[in-house]
Amino acid sequence: MNTSVSKARPDQDPVETADWLDAFEAITQTCGADRAQFVLRQVQDHAHRLGVTTSGLPYSAYRNTIPLARQPAYPGDQEMEERLTAMIRWNALAMVVRANKAYGELGGHIASYASAAEIFEVGFNHFFRAKTDSFGGDLVYFQPHSAPGVYARAFLEGRLSKDDIANYRQEEPGNGLCSYPHPWLMNEFWQLPTGSMGIGPLSAVYQARFMRYLQARGLADTQERHVWGVFGDGEMDEPESIAGLTLAAREGLDNLTFIVNCNLQRLDGPVRGNGQIIQELESLFIGAGWNVIKVLWGSQWDTLFASDTDNVLLRRFAETVDGEYQNLGSKAGDYNRAKFFDADPATAALVAHMSDEEIHQLKRGGHDLKKLYAAFAAAKAHQGRPTVILTKTKKGYGMGGAGESRMIAHQAKKLDIEALKNFRDRFKLPLSDQAVEALEFLHPGEDSAEIRYLQQRRASLGGYLPSRPLVADAPAPQRPALDAYAKFAIMAEGKEMSTTMAAVRMMGGLLRDKAFGPRIVPIVADEARTFGMENLFRQVGIYAPKGQTYEPEDAGSMMYYKESTDGQLLEEGITEAGALSSWTAAATAYSTHGTEMLPIYIYYSMFGFQRVGDLIWAAADQRARGFLFGATAGRTTLSGEGLQHQDGSSHLMAATVPNCRAYDPCFASELAVIMDHGMTRMMDEKRDEFYYITVMNENYAQPSLKDGTQADIIKGMYLFDSRGDTGPRVRLLGSGTILREVIAAADLLAGYGIASDIYSVTSFSELARDAAEAERRARLGTPTVSHVETLLPGRAPIIAASDYVRAVPAQIAPYLDTRMTILGTDGFGRSASRKALRRFFEVDRQHIALGAIEALLRSGDIDASILSRAMGEMGIEPAPNAPWLV
Repeated sequence: MNTSVSKARPDQDPVETADWLDAFEAITQTCGADRAQFVLRQVQDHAHRLGVTTSGLPYSAYRNTIPLARQPAYPGDQEMEERLTAMIRWNALAMVVRANKAYGELGGHIASYASAAEIFEVGFNHFFRAKTDSFGGDLVYFQPHSAPGVYARAFLEGRLSKDDIANYRQEEPGNGLCSYPHPWLMNEFWQLPTGSMGIGPLSAVYQARFMRYLQARGLADTQERHVWGVFGDGEMDEPESIAGLTLAAREGLDNLTFIVNCNLQRLDGPVRGNGQIIQELESLFIGAGWNVIKVLWGSQWDTLFASDTDNVLLRRFAETVDGEYQNLGSKAGDYNRAKFFDADPATAALVAHMSDEEIHQLKRGGHDLKKLYAAFAAAKAHQGRPTVILTKTKKGYGMGGAGESRMIAHQAKKLDIEALKNFRDRFKLPLSDQAVEALEFLHPGEDSAEIRYLQQRRASLGGYLPSRPLVADAPAPQRPALDAYAKFAIMAEGKEMSTTMAAVRMMGGLLRDKAFGPRIVPIVADEARTFGMENLFRQVGIYAPKGQTYEPEDAGSMMYYKESTDGQLLEEGITEAGALSSWTAAATAYSTHGTEMLPIYIYYSMFGFQRVGDLIWAAADQRARGFLFGATAGRTTLSGEGLQHQDGSSHLMAATVPNCRAYDPCFASELAVIMDHGMTRMMDEKRDEFYYITVMNENYAQPSLKDGTQADIIKGMYLFDSRGDTGPRVRLLGSGTILREVIAAADLLAGYGIASDIYSVTSFSELARDAAEAERRARLGTPTVSHVETLLPGRAPIIAASDYVRAVPAQIAPYLDTRMTILGTDGFGRSASRKALRRFFEVDRQHIALGAIEALLRSGDIDASILSRAMGEMGIEPAPNAPWLV
């Protein structure tokens, strides 16, 4: 999209045009901006009715939104804050350069924080409020590459030591600082992870929305709290960055402010070399319904604007694309005069009185504390809509020829001595040549005026940020006993139901508990009816900040679609990313909001880890606690839906997340035990882990819980049953719904004189983790026996079958004494019946039995004739290709 303004058509009647403009200016001056905007909207609406539509993009002139006349007085000591900003900027630079001087491969980023330093300092000194005993605190999403600047400020605050910042990106060995905001790695410092581009903006929207949810339901006082997000202009190209914009606008989230640092550069080059990213973003946010404030030019430009009665500057700005702005930003005043101002006689005349050095000193708005303060204050005061501040900066500001506004700025990790001295001189830092060469950190002393000022500003805002509370101010009430909400599953006695229905019924039982129920946050994207959750519409209502302003079509039914201002169910619509972001907000509410919640998000399992795995990883980093239910799970349980919907890999991906505990239970009783255990771990023991549980939509008879199996269910496997006492023996392992095929296979094998032990595997990943830990302990001299070694010793053949790719059961193969035959659902899904799908993927009872017979043949325990006989009797004909090849 080329956002440069095209040349205007000739004015056929300048006098009439002047009359219109004078009239509009008079309204603005006499009646104020609000009245002028109202009139402008009325004219625009009338133009649409007349068919006179506008063809241009909805963006304003390339200048500051807040004129000088409406700019408030700066409330702080500007000179003092500029000195502090310079110190922090130096320490951030020294931190990265020192690390790469000592260890060339550590990386780090200088240029990003250099461009954003003033943005952060205005926030830290005047707006970012910390948590206190009586106030929940603001949430701030920090641009990840600017982490060195946040550390550098914490050093001046006394929160980090010189040794701490000297060990930036050196977490091992010792206690160094992590590269980006990671709560898992610095659990009392970083509160919100933003390291993966795009996740921060989306998460910020849903955090602001969850604050309103807590307030509406009377669970926390979030009325005055604010969510701030500092993001990059290049980052806004990520789909997640813009995915939540319309939600924020339609729900009126005026507790949310984005500050987009428009330094015009991404890693390799300009964000929009042939266009104007600021104008493009303005049109995007306006279209989404946001309030937009632009901060493009610093105070030094004010005199030029006042002299520019013919708006010639605005014309030149509109003609200049970002690639040229970047080029101009990297050059000195003489080049800017020749290439920008002298290109038009009118603009040349505006700066005729200025020296080249004065032109060079013209700042962009994002480096001007007063302009930024005005924008922050306006954003905070704005009501009814979220606000985005688009602020123009230079990447690598202050780095001069070593990186300022240059293509290589992002990759700059080292500066030569001359560049470092120039940096010192530019920001008037009290450092000797020797101190510069040694890259010494700068601290003016605890009793200095600068540190006293810095501490006073933070004290006035409640304390330090970022900071992460470890425990909730309002822990969840005691939950009901297992029998109170899951007795139907524990004592199922052969009743038919699906595990999805069992999960929903257990959740409903928990919701009905008057004390604990309000702390549950049920979440669904847009499949509540598919999962049998429509009873929750009436039971707890769907959260909607405006309530229900219409009569639903199904108003006469028992389970009508009920929206409510204090609704409990989050019905997110077709956005798995949004639903997962809501889940994360609730799953971390114990820390971010001081209110312990239990989110339960149920969704098509295929659209979880495969679609929003990065968001799940970020939730894990943030130490989330809650349940993810992957419904209609497995490759063969969702009959008819076909390739895109049939999940055979989510458990493999879940196994890669260290604090995700993943289970694939076959029976409702197993599910009940796992849920109870999960709540014990997360809510009673305060473990920073979350649970991924797959549930199926297949109805079948549910056995009651076997006595004494609870501990083994949690460990990942237990002996479910046995067949036969004599003859060759095999061990059959099944997980999820395929356990039922394994049980049937055991009956088939009995017809061939083959005995079997049947194991229900509730979690291959838990078994593998335990076995890996036992192996590590043995290697380090403290041997222990793993659960899988305890249950499966010896050389008897093992056959494992699941509804997932073979790599899932294969996790335990290295820890067995014998070879394991693995049957799984590798390959693309198909539209077919369950029975046909299981035959196609060779995970049905016949193929499981055949796998056991082949394993016994391989071990020399049976004759080859039994294999050929079994194939004939079971109707198995060798397919020309394996299922994963077609």
